[in-house]
Amino acid sequence: MVSPGSGGTPATDALRAAGVGFTVHRFDHQPGTEGYGLAAAAALGVETDRVFKTLIVLADGRPAVAVVPVSTSLSLRLTAVALGAKRVEMCPVDQAQRATGYVAGGISPFGQRRRLPTVIDETCELWDTVFVSGGRRGMDVEVHPADLIAALDAQVAPISAG
Repeated sequence: MVSPGSGGTPATDALRAAGVGFTVHRFDHQPGTEGYGLAAAAALGVETDRVFKTLIVLADGRPAVAVVPVSTSLSLRLTAVALGAKRVEMCPVDQAQRATGYVAGGISPFGQRRRLPTVIDETCELWDTVFVSGGRRGMDVEVHPADLIAALDAQVAPISAG
């Protein structure tokens, strides 16, 4: 558990406020790295299926959050079905950063500027704990899937491809 004054983020503040237990994992983030999630999994020494990336999409033009394992891609079609949208597309980076208050590569599903509709890939429930961004590049939080789902009031659905 991260203690107050130890470099918390809006994500860790939101988790604390929700009474969710979590563990912070910091790792060396190399500037210019593509595939932040895969780099995080390697640095943390955990399975890529257990580390989840937070993606911002536009569902019928409105921002929403999709959380999938870093080892997979997001299925826009399945995400549209899960969100009840006619069309889902990836949100432009600058718009995603404005909507969430985080920088790309550090977007956390927790502690965003405002709560967005959130869908999490069903595979999160296969693990005792999963890793998601802690709101900063080089920082993930480890949480129980049930807490991830409950704290975000998220729905769980098959939204990954491959």
